[in-house]
Amino acid sequence: MKRKLLWALGGFWMVIVVILLLNSSRWAPAPDGRLKMIAHRGIYHQFNRTNLGRNDCTATRMLPGQEKREIFENTIHSLRAAVNAKADMIEVDVALTKDGEMVLFHDWTVDCRTNGKGETRNLTLEELRALDIGHGYTSDDGATYPLRGKGFGKIPTVEEALAAETYKPFLFNFKSDDPKEADRLAAILKAAGRDPVKEGDGFYGADIPTKRMAELFPGVWTWTKQDIKACAMDYIWMGWLGMTPDSCTDSTLFVPLNYQWAIAGWPNRTIKRMEDAGARIIIIAPIDDETAPSGIMRGDQLGDIPGSYNGYIMVEDIASVGPALIR
Repeated sequence: MKRKLLWALGGFWMVIVVILLLNSSRWAPAPDGRLKMIAHRGIYHQFNRTNLGRNDCTATRMLPGQEKREIFENTIHSLRAAVNAKADMIEVDVALTKDGEMVLFHDWTVDCRTNGKGETRNLTLEELRALDIGHGYTSDDGATYPLRGKGFGKIPTVEEALAAETYKPFLFNFKSDDPKEADRLAAILKAAGRDPVKEGDGFYGADIPTKRMAELFPGVWTWTKQDIKACAMDYIWMGWLGMTPDSCTDSTLFVPLNYQWAIAGWPNRTIKRMEDAGARIIIIAPIDDETAPSGIMRGDQLGDIPGSYNGYIMVEDIASVGPALIR
């Protein structure tokens, strides 16, 4: 009986050793290239993410000191500043206006950060231009609003964004599930002579318009929440068996900084497997129960990323992280 137990334990540990060797990053080929930074919303005002609700107004959660940054998210100034901070890709949020234009604006309504009221998609471009997008920002629970009056006329159209910042890829975020938003964005890109596949653009967010973009531009980078959840969950167990799940084919693998240990073959072997599957990898900030998932916010977090990593990192504060990466 004792001998059988010893054989069983020996067999168990042999399996563990084989799994570890199978997924060793040390003997995987070193990846080519370098990591690439995605500037989330360009450059914007950082806010308190603790216990952040889905519909909470982030402008009223602005962190102290951020009022010195007179650059508003999803604006031309923000895009250019992000590029100057060495962003490799710019994430922007798109919305259709009542009169059929497409603008860069994050919120479903204008109530949070502007002096207006109502749903963004129920306002015309002219009405949106008349709003002050700095109206609602406060870092002291409403005692002061230091950015009021500084955001008039700054909501740009997609066409203006393309004209102002054409030499970096865009990552377009659909907030609405309306397929017309995909058709309108595709028409704008084609009219501008921009091929998103060649430019390296990406599309994500609401399911219907994101999948529509994949139909309109075969081979373009797209993902939905369901896509990234399936790839991550499947790879967490299948990867250790030396397999790349079908859910990761032409998809995106998200890797939180504090869960790199759970990713089989991390980093080099994972990178090779994802490249073979046509998938991309995005590193995000550590996740926990109190803070909503986000990109990295501090330059010192770069030290937690393997030196051989050549994928993407989502960055919330490119103004701080970009210079830190250069150093």
